[in-house]
Amino acid sequence: MGLDGLTLKFIKNELTDYIIGSKVEKVHQPSKQELVFLLRTRNGAYRLYFSADGQSPRVHLTSYNFENPKQPPMFCMMMRKRLVGANLVSVDQIENDRILIFTFDGTTEIGDKTKYYLVCEIMAQKSNVILLDENKKILDAIKRVDESKSSVREVLPGLNYEFPPMIPKHNLFKDNAQTITDSIFSHSSKMLSKAVIDTIGGISPLIGREVAYRAVFADKQISLLSEIEKERVMNEVQNLIESAENPTPYRVSVPDNEFFDFSFLNIRQYGSDAKCIEYCSFCELIDDFYYEKDKNLRIKRKAGDLYKLLSNATERTARKINNRRLELEKSEKREEIRVFAELLTANQYRFSQKQSSYEVENYYDNNKLIVVPADPSLTCRQNAQKYFKEYKKASNAEKMLHSLIEDGEQELLYLDSVFDNLSRAETENEIAQIRQELQNGGYLKPQKNSRQKREKALPPLEFVSTDGFRILVGRNNVQNDILTLKTAKNYDMWLHVSKQSGSHVIICSDNRGISEKAIYEASIIAAYHSKSAESSSVAVDYTLVKNVKKPAGAKPGKVIYDSYSTVYVTPEKEIVDSLKPS
Repeated sequence: MGLDGLTLKFIKNELTDYIIGSKVEKVHQPSKQELVFLLRTRNGAYRLYFSADGQSPRVHLTSYNFENPKQPPMFCMMMRKRLVGANLVSVDQIENDRILIFTFDGTTEIGDKTKYYLVCEIMAQKSNVILLDENKKILDAIKRVDESKSSVREVLPGLNYEFPPMIPKHNLFKDNAQTITDSIFSHSSKMLSKAVIDTIGGISPLIGREVAYRAVFADKQISLLSEIEKERVMNEVQNLIESAENPTPYRVSVPDNEFFDFSFLNIRQYGSDAKCIEYCSFCELIDDFYYEKDKNLRIKRKAGDLYKLLSNATERTARKINNRRLELEKSEKREEIRVFAELLTANQYRFSQKQSSYEVENYYDNNKLIVVPADPSLTCRQNAQKYFKEYKKASNAEKMLHSLIEDGEQELLYLDSVFDNLSRAETENEIAQIRQELQNGGYLKPQKNSRQKREKALPPLEFVSTDGFRILVGRNNVQNDILTLKTAKNYDMWLHVSKQSGSHVIICSDNRGISEKAIYEASIIAAYHSKSAESSSVAVDYTLVKNVKKPAGAKPGKVIYDSYSTVYVTPEKEIVDSLKPS
C-alpha cells in the first residue's frame, strides 16, 4: 500500500520529537529518486530518508545504509551546497494531506542567513522532493515537471512553488464524529467503505474497509443501511478518531506475504488469516516495511541490462540445443543411407540410364525388393557416391552433435548460475563483478572508452556457526572458484545445493574436527544462497575440499566432486541472519 496522510502525520510527529534542531552533516543521493540526510543532534546522529519513487514514495528515519554512486548527481550537489551546515527548525504538514515541509536555517553563497524549505510530496507517480528559497521560489526538484508532463502545475527552477490541488475532506483531529458521519451518509449511492475514504482526509483504503467491516461486518451501500447499522457506523468513526489521537504502529502479515500492509490500528477484517505485529515507532515500521521490497527493485533496475542479456542468451542457447537434437535425430538414419549407397554400388552395372528411383534386391534383408530414391539428373554410380557422402557427413555430425549438445547444456547451467547470483546481489559492486565475469566470458562487450578502474572484489560472505566454525559463501561464480580452489584448505568442508545453481560454501576447519552442528547450519546457509531458497527439504551435498576438482576448460563456478554425503534442510532467513557475525 501507499503511505497515507495520517501515517505521514504520525511520522511527522516522530520527526518533530527526534530531529528538530539537528544540523545537516551530509547529503547523499543513492539513486535518481532517493535522498538521505545525515543529521546530527545532541542525542546522536540520524539518517532521514526521502523517496519520490512512484512505487514506494515516503519519508522517515532509517536505520539502513544505502550504497551511493561514485559521482553524486547534480541535484545532490546542489542540495549539499545549500543545506549542509543548515539547521532543521520545523516539520509541517498541510492538513492531513501527503505533503511535509522541512524548514531549514541556512546561509547563502556569500554567508548571509536565509531559510530553505524542502517540500516532500507523497503522491504516487507524481511524488517529488522540491527545494525552495526563502521567497518560496523553486531552486530545483528531484523530478522536474514541465508543461509537456503537466498542464496543471509546472515544477521548474525559478518558478514560484504552488501546492498541488487538494480535495476538501473532514479532519479527524478537528471535526466530531456526528459531523463526519452525516457527511458519510450523504453519499447514499456509494458503498460504505468508499464513502468513508471520500469523506475523511488522510486515510487509506485499508482503513475505509476496516470501518465498514467493524460497523456492518461487510461492505454495504449507504442507502441500504438500517438505523442500528448507522449508529454502529458513528461509533466506529468515534473509535477511529480516538485511535488516530493515540495511534499504534502495526504491520499486517498474511500467509505468504510477511509485509502485506500497515496501519495505525489493529486490523480485524481478515480474521485469523492476518496477524498484526506491533512496532515501537512509525518510522521503524515504514523503514522495515519497504526496505526489502525496495532493495530488490533497486538491484533489478541497476542490473536490468544483465537480466535481459541472460534471458536472451538462455533462449538462444536452448534454441540451438533443440535444433541440434533435431539434426541428431536425422543423423540416426545414416544406416539406411549406407545401405542405399552399397545397394546402388552393387547394382550399378544393371542401370545404364538415369532414373528417379531404382528397384533392387536388399541382400541385408533376405533379398527383398526395395525401392531406392535417386536424383534423376545423376547416374546410378553418381547417386551411390552421393549417398556415401551423406552417410559420412551424418556419421561425423553425430559425433559433433553429441559434443555440441553437451556443451550447450553446460552453458545453460552456467547461465542459470549467473542469473541466480544476480538475483541475490545486494550492492552495485556485486553487480559490477558479475558484469565483469560476463565480459570475460564473451557474453558482454566491454564499455568503449571506459577508463574507470575495476571495482575491488568484495570478500566472501562470512558466517559463524553456533559452535564457532567460520563459514564462507561465494558471491558469484568467479569468487566460488577462488574460494573453493585457492582459499579453502584440503580438510575444510565444501557444501553446495544438490543439482541446482547456488553458492559454494566452505566450513573452515582450523585443524579441528568439523561438527555435525556446523555442517547442518552451513547446509541451511548453502540452501538459502541458492536457487532453492524458497523451497523446503532441500538436498545439500557436502564433502572435503580435497574431493572437489575443476574440469579442464569448465565455466567459472563449475566443479565436480565425489565421496560426498547429503543432508536435507529447509532454508530459513531467521537462522541465516542469526549466524552473521555481530
